[in-house]
Amino acid sequence: MEKSNRKTNLLPIVEDILELDPMMRFAAIIDLKGNISEAIMKEGKTSLKSQKEEEYFCKQVAIRRKIRKQFDKNLGPVNYVHIERQRVTQIVVYPKHKTVYVTMEPRMNIARKLEIIEKIKKKTSNL
Repeated sequence: MEKSNRKTNLLPIVEDILELDPMMRFAAIIDLKGNISEAIMKEGKTSLKSQKEEEYFCKQVAIRRKIRKQFDKNLGPVNYVHIERQRVTQIVVYPKHKTVYVTMEPRMNIARKLEIIEKIKKKTSNL
């Protein structure tokens, strides 16, 4: 019965996330099995991965979430995952039933990245 209540239109959420900053690149909402529920590449940006690589990466995000969950009892739940790469910053946020994956330009100020993470957590807290 809970599933029918969870039929949220995810497109506006993904659009809102991309609008948080001009340096946002990509936003996706992923189910707990790693399937992409909704995803958008920001207009004017090009993907650094092929669609197949993106899908594979999202599957890996779900697997890593399960692995991290094993440490929740001792360390507490994960607030977010922040990965800095040479060409892109990757952020993963864990709402209860979905996973939010975003990319942004790496040259963005770290304080701004943290602001964005907090806004994403607020926008997706009911997922």
